[in-house]
Amino acid sequence: MTLSCLCGHVSLTVERRPDYINECNCTLCSKAGARWGYFQPSEVRVDGPTRGYCRADKDAPNAEVHFCAGCGSTTHFVLTKGAVAKFGNTLMGVNMWLAAERDLSGVEVRYPDGQAWSGVGDFDYVRESRIIG
Repeated sequence: MTLSCLCGHVSLTVERRPDYINECNCTLCSKAGARWGYFQPSEVRVDGPTRGYCRADKDAPNAEVHFCAGCGSTTHFVLTKGAVAKFGNTLMGVNMWLAAERDLSGVEVRYPDGQAWSGVGDFDYVRESRIIG
């Protein structure tokens, strides 16, 4: 599946559909306009120039969010060096808003309550999950 930003300068190719998508309500996800599908970094190819951002309100942020350098669309996130040191390079998020909805038919969308999450343990959810399509 190939996804692209608004201007087309950045494309992401993934080898499979995500197992599920998180549409989180935390400030980072909601202000970045992202709903994340999760992959191993080896499953994603990013082509085109992006800029990274790590949130300044966390002492040790785990994610560096990337945006198209041209149109500003959120494209993906990678783990920071600190997160890789703790967890290994095991996770990459791709903004599934960039995918065609027909390509995601049958995939579950979950709605974690990131605003209320303490950072420890599992998320609570703000509403029931749904299946795309």
